[in-house]
Amino acid sequence: MSRIGNQPISIPAGVTVTVKESLVTVKGPKGELSQEVNPDMIVEVNEGQIDVKRPSESKKHRAQHGLYRSLINNMVEGVANGYVRKLELVGVGYRATNQGQILELSLGYSHPILMQMPPEIKVEAVTDRKSNPIITLESADKQLLGQICAKIRAMRKPEPYKGKGIKFVGEQIRRKAGKSAKV
Repeated sequence: MSRIGNQPISIPAGVTVTVKESLVTVKGPKGELSQEVNPDMIVEVNEGQIDVKRPSESKKHRAQHGLYRSLINNMVEGVANGYVRKLELVGVGYRATNQGQILELSLGYSHPILMQMPPEIKVEAVTDRKSNPIITLESADKQLLGQICAKIRAMRKPEPYKGKGIKFVGEQIRRKAGKSAKV
């Protein structure tokens, strides 16, 4: 019995949900998202809430029940409020700037790294004096936002000895002790 799949999704004001065959489309103030759903799953929209139901108790349908409910909930949440992720660059000389949708990163390599952001993502790089540069990414699509954050983070993962690298704001990096001197 899927506890997540059985929960109804409430539709906030200003958000419209349409279901055509196996395509669920959600429109709201932050944008429009659509998701292909398994044709076996039943998605019903009635008076301010969405219900996702499964046709049988087979293992495949039970697995997809919670999955599609979570995906649709993320879409509704995204078009209503949006998602924001903040990345922090920790390290001497690490810099980030943006011109429109192009993010330029200086991460200690011999060349700057240029990343073209998708049009669905708003990017902003802020560098304050005496603090680490922070990259703020904002989007209605949670999946795309997470994927872009993972790509940026993979360019210089936080290392456990000095803590240098790209990390999420508020993330705790497990630190290791360095070499101990011989006495």
